[in-house]
Amino acid sequence: MTCVLLAFLAPRLLPVAPTRTVHAPVRGRWIALNSPATRVPSHGLRAYGQAYAIDLAYEPAEHTRPAFGGEPMRAAQEYPGLGQPVLAMIDGTVVKASDWRRDHRARSNLLGVVYLLVEAAIRELGGPGFVIGNQVTIRGDDGVYATVAHLQRGSLTVGVGERVTAGQRIGNCGNSGNSTEPHVHAQLMDRASLWTGQGVPMAFRAISLDDQPEPIDGLPRNNQHMTAI
Repeated sequence: MTCVLLAFLAPRLLPVAPTRTVHAPVRGRWIALNSPATRVPSHGLRAYGQAYAIDLAYEPAEHTRPAFGGEPMRAAQEYPGLGQPVLAMIDGTVVKASDWRRDHRARSNLLGVVYLLVEAAIRELGGPGFVIGNQVTIRGDDGVYATVAHLQRGSLTVGVGERVTAGQRIGNCGNSGNSTEPHVHAQLMDRASLWTGQGVPMAFRAISLDDQPEPIDGLPRNNQHMTAI
């Protein structure tokens, strides 16, 4: 009981790290599905260092994502985000990189989501790598770690030990791991381990929002579009 209580309280008792302003992990117009600009923790829990994580789905003005509903499992190719470039958020060195996990079909109605929950329970047994799917983690020069996840199988352009710069393409948007549709999951952490890492607040540099066209440093709220260059 004591261990459970400590696991719940410890992240809340730690001081909040200062907000890092980073390069957006994508280009173009994307919609926020889970954002710390709306609530913290953004995904409802602090596990795996995702207290301040954001999910982004590609939704260009000329192409609407398939609406939720209809068949339970759509082909991932029906979503415009599949294969879109994913960029490094910070300068640094790649410390983790994987792209061998498959891109599964989207879970596109309530039955599909229930199926995903069953899958998620099984993936939890394999550890966080199976939960976040294909990923790249970069250690920044200031000691912060930037992770992008759910990447497309076979799409990575970088490897462990490689030096990268912010804005450099490191892979493609995919639908691996616990993902209902092709999207990019992005987060900062205070260490490389998803088991013990604590989330670090972040803001994207020079993005524009649908209701705020002038560039700002910030994040979109849930269901708000952002455009990144």
